[in-house]
Amino acid sequence: MSAQGAKPITDEEGPLFHLLRQLDLAPDASQREISSAIGVSLGRLNAQLRAAAEAGFIKISERSGPDRRQRFAYTLTSRGAAEKARLTDRFLARKFLEYQALHAELTGTASGYVPTSHRTRFMQNNLAPIPELYVSYDSAQKMKVEAGELVSHDLTPRQICDLELLMNGGFYPLKGFLGQEDYDGVVENMRLADGSLWPMPITLDVSEKFADSLEIGQDIALRDQEGVILGTMTVTDRWVPNKSVEAEKVFGADDDAHPAVNYLHNTAGKVYLGGPVTGIQQPVHYDFRARRDTPNELRATFRKLGWRKVVAFQTRNPLHRAHQELTFRAAKESQANLLIHPVVGMTKPGDVDHFTRVRCYEAVLDKYPASTTTMSLLPLAMRMAGPREAVWHGLIRKNHGVTHFIVGRDHAGPGKNSAGEDFYGPYDAQELFKEHEEEMGIEMVPFKHMVYVQERAQYEPNDEIEDKENVTILNISGTELRRRLQEGLEIPDWFSFPEVVQELRKTKPPRSQQGFTVFFTGFSGSGKSTIANALMTKLMEMGGRPVTLLDGDIVRKNLSSELGFSKEHRDLNIRRIGYVASEITKNGGIAICAPIAPYAATRRAVREEIEQYGAFVEVHVATSLEECERRDRKGLYKLAREGKIKEFTGISDPYDVPQNPELSVETENVDVDNCAHQVVLKLESMGLIAGH
Repeated sequence: MSAQGAKPITDEEGPLFHLLRQLDLAPDASQREISSAIGVSLGRLNAQLRAAAEAGFIKISERSGPDRRQRFAYTLTSRGAAEKARLTDRFLARKFLEYQALHAELTGTASGYVPTSHRTRFMQNNLAPIPELYVSYDSAQKMKVEAGELVSHDLTPRQICDLELLMNGGFYPLKGFLGQEDYDGVVENMRLADGSLWPMPITLDVSEKFADSLEIGQDIALRDQEGVILGTMTVTDRWVPNKSVEAEKVFGADDDAHPAVNYLHNTAGKVYLGGPVTGIQQPVHYDFRARRDTPNELRATFRKLGWRKVVAFQTRNPLHRAHQELTFRAAKESQANLLIHPVVGMTKPGDVDHFTRVRCYEAVLDKYPASTTTMSLLPLAMRMAGPREAVWHGLIRKNHGVTHFIVGRDHAGPGKNSAGEDFYGPYDAQELFKEHEEEMGIEMVPFKHMVYVQERAQYEPNDEIEDKENVTILNISGTELRRRLQEGLEIPDWFSFPEVVQELRKTKPPRSQQGFTVFFTGFSGSGKSTIANALMTKLMEMGGRPVTLLDGDIVRKNLSSELGFSKEHRDLNIRRIGYVASEITKNGGIAICAPIAPYAATRRAVREEIEQYGAFVEVHVATSLEECERRDRKGLYKLAREGKIKEFTGISDPYDVPQNPELSVETENVDVDNCAHQVVLKLESMGLIAGH
């Protein structure tokens, strides 16, 4: 809500605001101290305390001790903290109106000062503190006890990233997960209900079962995956979104090739909850703790260093020499200091893990002048939403005290769509950012495509080289870099720093030394297990890496014995196989999986999990249903035809034929050894095993 449109705090609300504020500031004070602080009699204070307790804003408990003046302890509830935040906005709106009236009385003119959105806009200075959603330390300790009795929601990794940036002010002006009205506005036109610019839906997606157990107005505890309570939320909205519309509007296409759209349809809960959040404590990070700064911590750093202008560089990839030259030029052109601000939350599946990336950043940080450059980590769950993501990144960096932001070519693009085309145009992100630049209050610095000019031994912007015909221009694409790493080939010094290459080689040894997964899929009786066994024997004969077979029946017996054959249980079984295979792959082994795996979405989820650590080789055993039914060694098809086995793949349940497997093998009139040899040849061609 903008300050000029906010309803000022009323005379009735004023006493409640002062009471809640005082109890939050000094929860252990005596009644006499509280009454003195807010300027009311003890009798009046007792009446206010009773009314606040009856409204559910505070909790009063008896306290033992010799001092009779401190018989009671007062704790703000989740609802009380949210009410305090709401009344704070109204109080500021009232003071702003009083200021305007006084200015007009003294000068005869309007002040000309127009705050554009809620509390933050009173602080145009990028170095001033920004409001957070955390309660005071003392209140947090008491709220932890209270929240322990609430219904809990265990947050997903993406939701933990979102909650952290909600609580610390990174997602300002949001006060919690979006309600339906705000969500609709953001999806439709990148605006909250009050008109504030915000391009990305920040929603708490949950299961239907959990949503049905809640009532509107109920407080819930938000826990991390270890069960630690991070905050609470008052549920004000509950709805089932149209995810296809969200995909079209936010990501530009309802296409599962987009990682965020795939997440939306196949991972996120079906129901959205919205409501204000009260922060109790930030998520615990055990890695790179000295590099993790909240918006206010970064602003304080800039104040201390005297940095009035700061340009931020967004990255989810390691830094090479071209990036260094680009950031040097951006800082020089902006006459600003440089903040390297990499994302360490969730990025695109298949990206280099953040541990490796941060080690790479730290390895090159001393290549920058220490007095002009710093680095901080951003716990953001990226959506790869291209143009909207660029605007979102700009607003987040503005909240962190940044004045300039480098926007790249195809900024935050997810790659190719299902038709093999880019999801977004190369300059769509820059154009949308430029369109909203003035309103955002942060200036865009366009990313220049830097190339190496051999004759001059330096990097230059490609579009500024006037003598292209007379010089040698060198560049290494991301694909070529990965190939060189996979094959153990030289990476020239002009392209990257030796320290960065060393870190990348630790994580990405030559492909013939990496772990990988071969994932067979096909109908029951297609020959998956037989070929998988033959392949395992051939790979063990070669030696070099441990080989593990995760056959469907073996896994059912040892890992999923309690599961049935419903779609939900079959999905869960495949995800368990995928998890075990990812661990084997991560640790340099070879996993061979041979389940039916009928659903494309589940196979894709397993692929994404494994490809974080190594190659995923999907092999479609393309035996026809008729041939599988003819073989029917176990008599399963006969039972399925008779209706004695429900939800049987190919008979009463669908099979999603793989569209782009790494290999498809026919087994009819082809012996097993030949089929397994085809897989071996494929692995050789991919560089996963050495030729023999």
